Amino acid sequence: MTVPPGPGVVVCRGCCCGDAAKHPDVDHADHLRRLSASSASAAGPPARVRVSDCLGPCTQANVVVVTPAPAARRRGARPVWLGLVNDDGAVELLDSWLRAGGPGAAPLPAPLHLHRFDPPPRSTRVR
Repeated sequence: MTVPPGPGVVVCRGCCCGDAAKHPDVDHADHLRRLSASSASAAGPPARVRVSDCLGPCTQANVVVVTPAPAARRRGARPVWLGLVNDDGAVELLDSWLRAGGPGAAPLPAPLHLHRFDPPPRSTRVR
């Protein structure tokens, strides 16, 4: 039996996100490791964690995009863009939300609403 895929996580690590010079007090590697490790051991379908070179909105560094699991996407769930994910608390909340199923499966934790922003238009995103 195949387990259906869980939500996806795209972690920006381009020009500004993951930059120790811009955010010297953030352990970027540890945050990425924690998201990857915890999502792999989640009770439900594990999240798919990918690293992107640059997602574009550098003023929001560190940017994370959480995409719904395919089943939730078919029910109308959409990706959630989170910015300023620079502290352990935000990573912990993100991890908990992923374990609960992410967009379309569980409500966004209230403190993460402060990190949510609308994505830039596609034409301005760095590829």
